[in-house]
Amino acid sequence: LFLDRSDAVELPIKFVPRYAGCYHCQILLKSSCDVRVYEIECVVNTDRAEAELEFLTPAYQAVIQDIPISNMSSQDWKLEAILEGQGFYGPPLINVGLGETALYPLMFKPIAEC
Repeated sequence: LFLDRSDAVELPIKFVPRYAGCYHCQILLKSSCDVRVYEIECVVNTDRAEAELEFLTPAYQAVIQDIPISNMSSQDWKLEAILEGQGFYGPPLINVGLGETALYPLMFKPIAEC
């Protein structure tokens, strides 16, 4: 079935999510001669956040900063950490359960004064 633009009907939808996550819904449209069900999936991501951490420690002494990661989505997270920069260490994977906050232990251990 082909419809040209003159047969199109706009259906404005306003969606205001409270949290990041995956939202599913169904839209039921009825007329006297037709019934249609549209399934919609909306994926909501939070804005990309940037942060700056300043570490101050003597050379060869490690300092650890626990970074909180809150999962307010509707599913468990398995996150991969990619660390760049000399002297930074942390676990390569972290699991954050639904509705939980996990702490990512970021360690900085300088091998020289910098």
